[in-house]
Amino acid sequence: MSAPHIILTAGPTIEPIDPVRFLSNHSSGRQGFALADALAQRGAQVTLVSGPVGLPTPGGVTRVDVQTAIEMRDAVMAALPADAFIGVAAVADWRPAVRHTAKLKGEKAELTRLELVENPDILKEVARLDASRRPALVVGFAAETAPGPDELEKLARAKLERKGCDLIIANDVSGDVMGGEENSVLIVSRETSRSLPRAGKGVIAAHLGDSVMALLHTPSRG
Repeated sequence: MSAPHIILTAGPTIEPIDPVRFLSNHSSGRQGFALADALAQRGAQVTLVSGPVGLPTPGGVTRVDVQTAIEMRDAVMAALPADAFIGVAAVADWRPAVRHTAKLKGEKAELTRLELVENPDILKEVARLDASRRPALVVGFAAETAPGPDELEKLARAKLERKGCDLIIANDVSGDVMGGEENSVLIVSRETSRSLPRAGKGVIAAHLGDSVMALLHTPSRG
């Protein structure tokens, strides 16, 4: 079997308000980059579509740098076809309706009346492509704040159904996960769920890499 092509997104997106301000989040990109590295080490051909982060490109990985959610969506679609898509990036849900070319003055009211429009839902768009273009395996990440594991699984299953993907990797970000060195995740499919206890993001990536490669080599997905 030839090396599977996996498209993976990582990091944040930034949505400019004006030349000096933007909307974004605390994603460091570490988990996505670690997973890209793990998959490449397991023989996958990895296209890593990354938001703005200061991380080195893993060996053997093709990297595409983007800034905004629209740029990330366009880069993902351009990288198809693929055997798998893994959406690790923390993509901004909203962007300013107007991208101002001049800096908005802080003493004026423009910044208190910022109109937002919805960004493309990259995971949902990929999951709902027609059969000739849809990757055999579509995996989403869900960064949630949940009071306990049962609620986290409930939120993950709701996202699985809403997006139409095959797996959701859920984690509780109420602590120091975003930007931190460790993570714990819940892997949810339509039939099962299993948890990976808190560990370094490289360790988590190794487990996830094994799972993804095993799924891609099963006859039903080959």
